[in-house]
Amino acid sequence: MSSAKEFIKECQEKVFSGTGISAEDVQRLFEVPDENISDLARAANEITRDFNGDKVDVEELNNIKKNACSEDCSFCGQSAFFDTGVETYQLPTPEEVVSRARVAKQDGAESYCLVAAWREPSQKDFEKVCIIINEINQKVGISVECSLGFLTQEQAKKLKQLGVKRYNHNLETAKSKFAEICTTHTYDDRIKTLRIARDAGLELCTGGIIGLGETRKQRLELTIELAALFPEEVTINILVPIPGTPLELQTPLPKSEIIRMFSVIRFLLPESVIKISGGRETNLDDSGEELLQSGANGIITSGYLTMGGNNAEKDIEMIKKIGLEA
Repeated sequence: MSSAKEFIKECQEKVFSGTGISAEDVQRLFEVPDENISDLARAANEITRDFNGDKVDVEELNNIKKNACSEDCSFCGQSAFFDTGVETYQLPTPEEVVSRARVAKQDGAESYCLVAAWREPSQKDFEKVCIIINEINQKVGISVECSLGFLTQEQAKKLKQLGVKRYNHNLETAKSKFAEICTTHTYDDRIKTLRIARDAGLELCTGGIIGLGETRKQRLELTIELAALFPEEVTINILVPIPGTPLELQTPLPKSEIIRMFSVIRFLLPESVIKISGGRETNLDDSGEELLQSGANGIITSGYLTMGGNNAEKDIEMIKKIGLEA
């Protein structure tokens, strides 16, 4: 059997040739020794640069409805099941969202994602969101993405008609882990919404959170499940334990495991945006510089759903510092 370094190179060559790697290859990549993580990261970076160039996809979020959500996702500070002290508010006016979208565009963001904390939008709320999207399209001109929970076919088609580019709906974790993380809906419910979005012609953004107490084998499982959906974007969060949630005392993942996850996904999805999402500022000592050279080619800037983050200027400087383009 070839050495780990030789095996990584063999897998990289399969990606470059267009044949792709097998499920067995993915499993072996996930098990390369820690001393070969730098080899894995370097190979993933070369794949990223070859298929995607030096451009980093910069995105800003707007949590347009921070609510006491009906779902019991054990990592989430917005769940009505947990006392986390997170403030709640209803949908803002279109003018407020347009104003923030303008700032995002000025910051250098390429896309602007509207996120709402609910299981699914009511028809009344969905119509309000559609008005907001239309206003952004007319007055700002930034790529709009949405993360609105479960969708009907009609709602997905309407988002497509409004020019929404991409729909985000995360798998959160491996199917074998999911029931430990959430009991109010199923993993298959999430797959169904992604299929509805795809059938409506929307691009897919999906991913999950690592560091929930899952095993490496379950991170492998999630990686294969994500790749099977052929998403245009994969968004990986690194858990930030929130006081009041069941995972508030969760032990952080070693950095080598974080790099391993991002790098292996790149071998499976060479052309997709692999985005570092929530948790990079608190779990990493470099805000994501190393991950942007280990398979990732996207970040979310200026904060997340329930916590702040680096401002856009700082992130743009970080991207340029490592020789990439924002």
